[in-house]
Amino acid sequence: MHDDMAVRTRRALLKNGLALTGALALTGAAGATERLTGRMLRPVSQPPLPSAPLTSPRAIRPELFRRALTALNQHGAAIPHRDKIAIADFTAPSAQPRFHIVDMVDGRSTSFLVAHGSGSDPAHSGYLKRFSNDFGSNASCEGAFVASDYYVGKHGRSQRLEGLDETNGNALGRGIVVHSAWYSNPDMLRTHGMLGRSQGCFAVGEHDLDQVFAQLGSGRMIYSAKV
Repeated sequence: MHDDMAVRTRRALLKNGLALTGALALTGAAGATERLTGRMLRPVSQPPLPSAPLTSPRAIRPELFRRALTALNQHGAAIPHRDKIAIADFTAPSAQPRFHIVDMVDGRSTSFLVAHGSGSDPAHSGYLKRFSNDFGSNASCEGAFVASDYYVGKHGRSQRLEGLDETNGNALGRGIVVHSAWYSNPDMLRTHGMLGRSQGCFAVGEHDLDQVFAQLGSGRMIYSAKV
């Protein structure tokens, strides 16, 4: 009789133990799900930087590319889309394609002609001599911009830019935008050996504007510098 009671007691303890273990497992699973959901729902203050190529694309100076990546990290919260960036290399003359749109996933880049401001090159040498953020300077400005909305203005289809640095904080007020212009077309190189000059805007060729708009889009960074 005592043996039967002992067996029943052991069975009861085993049953209760299994039930308790199952309850604990369910509680742990619920807790894990709740924690995972909480992490997923927390707002992300800065979009992640895509895996960038280890070296700069061939068309872009390595130091300029490094500076652009630094700017992208510094201003990450203000740049919603980080899969592509544009880099304006104003060390190069206007006769060279120096507006580079870089795919940050595969490292490929596409380059376009782009004009600089007349205030940056008063002698019209084809080389940018200085930057300025001042109103009325007609000069290009340096630093990081975020591409904003599209509109149709005095230069036709255009895209507003917001300056993110002290060196270009007046860009929106100055009307520094991306637009097309006849003086940025390739035939200017055949007749003059250089492009014409803008009033500080990133003026690309008339036949390049669609491709620039399609590749850059809004919410991406343009980095302008002379290295």
